[in-house]
Amino acid sequence: MKKIRYTFSGQEKPLPLFVESIGYNPQEEDFARPEGYPYFHWLQTVEGEGVFSFSGEEYTLGKGAGILLMPFTEHSYYSMGDAWSTLYVTFGGASADSILNALEIGASKVYTESEEFPFSELIWRMLKKIGKGAEFSRLDASEELYRFLIMLKKYGKTENQPSLSHYYDRIRPVVEWLESEYAENIGLQEMSRQAGVSPQHLSHLFRETFNMSPYAFLIQLRIREAKKLLVARPELPLKEVASKVGFQDVSHFVATFKKIEQITPSKYRGLFN
Repeated sequence: MKKIRYTFSGQEKPLPLFVESIGYNPQEEDFARPEGYPYFHWLQTVEGEGVFSFSGEEYTLGKGAGILLMPFTEHSYYSMGDAWSTLYVTFGGASADSILNALEIGASKVYTESEEFPFSELIWRMLKKIGKGAEFSRLDASEELYRFLIMLKKYGKTENQPSLSHYYDRIRPVVEWLESEYAENIGLQEMSRQAGVSPQHLSHLFRETFNMSPYAFLIQLRIREAKKLLVARPELPLKEVASKVGFQDVSHFVATFKKIEQITPSKYRGLFN
């Protein structure tokens, strides 16, 4: 396959998230960038191997491995052997930093594809769509890029750690159970018994998956259901709303709701009724 490269002009920059360049290189060149690259840079091995260096560390990128590099990070890379083929995307945008921070992708890091989802497929799809012509707009490219970052967060494995989806699969049964039993008097012990793991391990799984404890997840679930009731049942007293979603005390419900939503239940209800 021949070398493919598409670049987008400066008119894309006003978008919150935009692709600056994207391509496939059947024979990656050796590069040394002491000043770094001005955009976020994803580089992934398709075939062969390459060595990538940044922040004083050296990494071998075999098939399925890639690196997401933050802007202006000093780096260099070179091929190992006769052929090192790669896919790459460079991107930026006014919201790029906040999107990556929200996904907890805030540092340069090496990733490995998981069996659940080879995220290189998204890059190939973008290349094929762009190759069809101008109908693939800058907004389409931005949408595909956002999906790629979500999939990278969900399925990408870092430093030999399991992907996010791996953790979720472990706790899916207890999450589904909480979805139906949130109004009951549930504590960590009940959750761990339902999951069939120790309370400590369950807490670890929830923090890896949702970045919160099992109990905090339950509270978020209760508040979500309370918001539905507040809008759908405007005549229902707050005490009954609290009881129906699992709060034993209405004052605790009001305080918790305000802490999470930054507004009282009554004011929230008033926004819709």
